[in-house]
Amino acid sequence: MTGMADQKPDAINTPPFETEELRKQLSQFLDAPFTLPNGDVRKVGDFKWGVYAFFDYEGEPIYVGQTNEKLRTRIRRHLTNQRTDAVAMSVLDPFEVFEIEVWPLPEFEGVGGKDKDACQHLNALERVITAKAIAESQFHAILNEKDPPPGELSVDVPTSFRGSIVSESVFELRSHPDFRIARRALVISRLAQVISERKVQTGLRRVLLTQAKRIQWLADRRFQALGGAMSVEKEPGAESAGSEQ
Repeated sequence: MTGMADQKPDAINTPPFETEELRKQLSQFLDAPFTLPNGDVRKVGDFKWGVYAFFDYEGEPIYVGQTNEKLRTRIRRHLTNQRTDAVAMSVLDPFEVFEIEVWPLPEFEGVGGKDKDACQHLNALERVITAKAIAESQFHAILNEKDPPPGELSVDVPTSFRGSIVSESVFELRSHPDFRIARRALVISRLAQVISERKVQTGLRRVLLTQAKRIQWLADRRFQALGGAMSVEKEPGAESAGSEQ
C-alpha cells in the first residue's frame, strides 16, 4: 500500500478538491435539460441570450448578469477562471455562490449579438430580474457594481431554471457560519484595498457597504445563536479577585 509520503503531492496535476467539485457541479447544472415552449429540449447552458442570478447559502440573491454570448460561457467565466471585473475586483466571490437561476431567451437563438431588438429585450429582462432580486433581498441590495442599462421597454419574465452548484461534501466544508464569516471578512478586506488603491466608481463603494451589512448580519446571527450578550463571560470584580489570593 502506498503511503501518503510516497504520493509526491508537489507533482499532483489536478485542482484542489473544492475547485474540482465546483467544475463538476457547474457542468451538471449547465448541461441540465431545459424544455422550450414548443417541446424541444436543450441544455440550459447552450442558450446564447439570457439573464442569470447567483444566490448564496441563505438563498439571498447576490448578483445578476446578462449575456448574448452563451449562458455557459459567461457563467463559467465568472466562477471558474476569474476573467470578469466582478471577480477580479473582489465584488463577487465564487465560493459564496450556492445556487444559480437562469432565464434563457430561446426566441433570439441565431440572432447576432448587436441586434437592436434582442439587446433591448435582454436589457429589459435584466432590469426586471434585478428589481426582483433587490426586492427579495433582506438588505434590499445585491453586489452588482453597476445598475442595468436604462430603458422603457417592459417584458414578461420567461420560464427559468434554478439549481445548486455545491455538492454535499463542499457544503459541509463551507456552510459552517464561522467559515462564512471569515470568508466574507477576507473578501471585504480585498475589496476595501482595491478601493483604497484606485480611483473607483461609486458603485464599488456601494458594493463595499452591502458587503459590510452582510457580514454584520452573519456575525450578529452567529452571536445571538450562541447566547448573545447574556452568554458573555464576566470579569471578576475587585473584591472577588482579592478573595482568591
